[in-house]
Amino acid sequence: MIPIFKPYMPTDILPELENILYSGQLAYGKYGKLFESELAKFIGNPHVISVNSYNQAMLLALSLLNLNPGDEVIASPVSCLASNQPFVIKGLKVIWADVDPNTGALCVEDVKKRITSKTKAIFHNHFCGYLGNVKAINQLAKEYGLWVVDDCIEAFGSEYNTQKVGNLGADLTVFSFQTVRLPNTVDGAAISFSSKELYEKAILIRDYGIDRKNFRTSTGEINPNCDISLEGYGATLSEINSYIGLKQMDNLPHLLEKQRRNAIDWNNRIQEISSIKALNLISDTQPNYWVFGVLCEDKAQALQDFRNQNWYATGVHINNNIYSVFNNLENLNGVNEFMNKFLALPCGWWVNYN
Repeated sequence: MIPIFKPYMPTDILPELENILYSGQLAYGKYGKLFESELAKFIGNPHVISVNSYNQAMLLALSLLNLNPGDEVIASPVSCLASNQPFVIKGLKVIWADVDPNTGALCVEDVKKRITSKTKAIFHNHFCGYLGNVKAINQLAKEYGLWVVDDCIEAFGSEYNTQKVGNLGADLTVFSFQTVRLPNTVDGAAISFSSKELYEKAILIRDYGIDRKNFRTSTGEINPNCDISLEGYGATLSEINSYIGLKQMDNLPHLLEKQRRNAIDWNNRIQEISSIKALNLISDTQPNYWVFGVLCEDKAQALQDFRNQNWYATGVHINNNIYSVFNNLENLNGVNEFMNKFLALPCGWWVNYN
């Protein structure tokens, strides 16, 4: 059966990986910086840091924005559980907003209705690589003085108005480089920033709040005059993970283009099936086609039909507002309609449609 996901790995990485393993420099260093440089060039934003996991990247983002227990954040329940568990860890109050059942994207009008004096941020998840209402959400946040975090756990390489995510005006953009993403670092993540100030502060938080330029004296001892004023994490990406990610960057445009060609093939086939239609795209957006999304009149039957044809169709995620851990079980009509219809089909670089 053709899988929905498959880890990508270049074939020429082993000699240098072995060199790294025995180099004595395993922690973040030369390859970490090179990987960040390539990410910055690809995104078109110089303010990018790598992180050792998506979970740590999200927690770092929450610390960076100084979100505290009881603060409200607006998010979509149509998202990965990994996107929302960090809110629980930080004691934040999650306010679910409804989605447009035709796109799975946050409904801007519903987001606006849910803003209160306690709202601090909008977490804009771009579900399965399909971008939401980027301009409208950013404008709404600006109107109310809120942070915007583009949650691109599955959306690296997606575009709005030919600009790549990570450079679309959000205060922060969080990416996952977990095994089934492009690029993958086996496990890892990155964050891009709209300002140098946020970027420089995040570098400190990523490394226990330490300013490495002043942390050691001339004799190599810890400097007692170097204050630690920020909470922080041990979240730097290792040289091994960084090198694996770096080696994938040159081939990334080709892999993404292959996925977009696969999406054209799927679009052509879906037109022949009256009970299934391709997921609607928001104007001026270009998905990375991590998956090919469809809406089905009979989801269970469509899933079985695709699997009978050797395609591993799946719903991918389940709406997070069913989980008691978030203390918000609100029933949302758009979410229900979308989740009852949405299926993801294999569209990755490994798929040869014909």
